[in-house]
Amino acid sequence: MVTMLQNIRIILINTFHPGNIGSAARAMKTMGLSDLCLVTPQRFPAADANSMAAGALDVLENARVFNDLDDAIADCSLVIGTSARSRSHSFSRPMLEAEQSADKLLTESSRNPVALVFGQETMGLTNSELEKCHFHTTIDANPDYPVLNVASAIQILCYEIFKASTKVEVTLNDSDDEPEYPLNKDLDRFYQHLEKTLTDIDFIIQQHPGLVMTRLRRLFNRARPEAKELNMLRGILNAAQKSAAKNG
Repeated sequence: MVTMLQNIRIILINTFHPGNIGSAARAMKTMGLSDLCLVTPQRFPAADANSMAAGALDVLENARVFNDLDDAIADCSLVIGTSARSRSHSFSRPMLEAEQSADKLLTESSRNPVALVFGQETMGLTNSELEKCHFHTTIDANPDYPVLNVASAIQILCYEIFKASTKVEVTLNDSDDEPEYPLNKDLDRFYQHLEKTLTDIDFIIQQHPGLVMTRLRRLFNRARPEAKELNMLRGILNAAQKSAAKNG
């Protein structure tokens, strides 16, 4: 039976140095994690990655490579992005402490895959990438210099996940009381449907869309509708489209 730790995905985006990929694999294995996903790594496979992975070559060899973040998180019901700095209010997301993010990832992995996302070494996650995350997490550090290298950040957050896992003994599908959240691909379909409906009723003007969808994405990501609630919202959109077509 697949355990919750095996259902927690570590995603690295556009990693510049392959040694960091190997270090990530090693950090994951020491903490019982095994699902490593790479989005457009600049060099992989690579000898540097293998040498830094040490005894975690199995994690490295089973790593999956994706062309974009959307593909990497399509089957995930929870996505947490890591960030070392505060973002503007316009792009704010609910923040979790490292321990809180570990607890949430562990709990929700009882039903579906979940993901912890790390950005490129020098730039971190872009605003666009952070927009795809339900929550942000950061690691407490010296406020005068709070920047950790990506391998160290992965090690610390994986440790928090492992530590949280020692407090529970639950396997997939054993947590029936937890709400069922939609997968990321289902949320994407909802956002496409929402944008189409709002355009049909002239709420969004195609030539000047502004930030309507960005703000609505932020609203629904923050609200985190459950799967049944999302289906109800899709039904409302269908009814609105039919009414607009009938009266158009």
